Amino acid sequence: MSGIASTTQPRLPQGLSPDVRVRRDIGVKRRYAAERRFRAYGIIAVSFGLVFLVILISTVVRHGYTAFVQTSITLPVEFTEKVIDPENRRATDPATLVMADYPALARNALVKALGIDPANHLFARQALDMISDNARIVLRNEVSANPSVIGTTMKVTFLASANIDSAYKGQIDLSVPEKDRKVSDRQIAWMKQLAASGALHEAFNIGLFTSGNSSRPEAAGLGVALIGSLYLMLTVLALALPVGVATSIYLEEFAPKNRLTDFIEVNINNLAAVPSIVYGLLGLSVFINFMGLPRSASLVGGLVLSLMTLPMIIIATRSALRAVPPSIRSAALGLGASRMQMVFHHVLPLAMPGILTGTILGLAHALGETAPLLLIGMVAFVTDYPKSPLDPSTALPVQIYMWANEAERAFVERTSGAIIVLLFFLVAMNIGAILLRRRFERRW
Repeated sequence: MSGIASTTQPRLPQGLSPDVRVRRDIGVKRRYAAERRFRAYGIIAVSFGLVFLVILISTVVRHGYTAFVQTSITLPVEFTEKVIDPENRRATDPATLVMADYPALARNALVKALGIDPANHLFARQALDMISDNARIVLRNEVSANPSVIGTTMKVTFLASANIDSAYKGQIDLSVPEKDRKVSDRQIAWMKQLAASGALHEAFNIGLFTSGNSSRPEAAGLGVALIGSLYLMLTVLALALPVGVATSIYLEEFAPKNRLTDFIEVNINNLAAVPSIVYGLLGLSVFINFMGLPRSASLVGGLVLSLMTLPMIIIATRSALRAVPPSIRSAALGLGASRMQMVFHHVLPLAMPGILTGTILGLAHALGETAPLLLIGMVAFVTDYPKSPLDPSTALPVQIYMWANEAERAFVERTSGAIIVLLFFLVAMNIGAILLRRRFERRW
């Protein structure tokens, strides 16, 4: 018990006067009170951070989880030859199938399903507004891929328009007066009629991951952005990782310690703190204006992000090399290994977990960058998949930036959904870095 008491309450020297003892006791209590207050301040600060993080994530999820579900309308469509190719010219002029009046087919199918008089053009126009303008592309692709459907009837699934999609998901207050909302009472009645018949339904929005950019929010997707981000990360990995590791090994294991290497080390640390937009200006002036590489290309974006990520990889790799005990180096050299063998056979394998962790964190940081990509033109409106890193493309954070500037209300849902996808990749990469470090890290 005396040992425990001595750890919690310091033993005072003997022979002190009562006043001195009282002052000593007061000083000890004040120090303990200050320590408790400091701990309380730390807990309060962490709590504030967690509260705002929860608010941020919950707000994004609340506005974006519905983006993963899409409202669709399935209708039997009559591919009438009178509408598609009234003069029967498709055999000699294939462009006839491209220029056909496909919205008329969708309108006729919807009018028939709703029991609307075809002569009532006002009702027919309002009914057609319930279907996305993407219906033209869906029907054109169907006929172009299989012209034999002309003259037949088959069920086709169309995307509901953005307003109908929002109304069906409960994002539009239908109790307000009709003049204050974008969905009319008549369209609400038709929507309920189609839902009762099973024609109007919800399904997983696979188009969010496969479609390209579009001015219609219900048809817009992240397909081009995902491919562009993949090209960016592959370029960064192919360039920044070998250059960063080689530079770190030379500076840490082979370079002499002099003013030149000190100057290089200081500048590497400074480059890690340079704002990312400066790298965008560098890429614009060097890679595009001087070297003539194409704007909006993933290759240029990858080169810019490689320059930005390189200092981070060098710093992380040098820290991992320093963490290897000197005794490993001494033992290898003492057994007759050359300096090259010592580095590549002993030091580098032991430092590899730290190198991989730093690399993954650097890639995650590069994946979320927007400013340098905006300066090199990756903010272009791209609808087709890039076939190579030299083709125009965009990236996930840039796509989020573009959707956030759109005026359509439905793009708010798409923006939040894209943020969720980006956060998923960032969290997965960070968790991967933590697991790699715990799996392969060695305690010395």
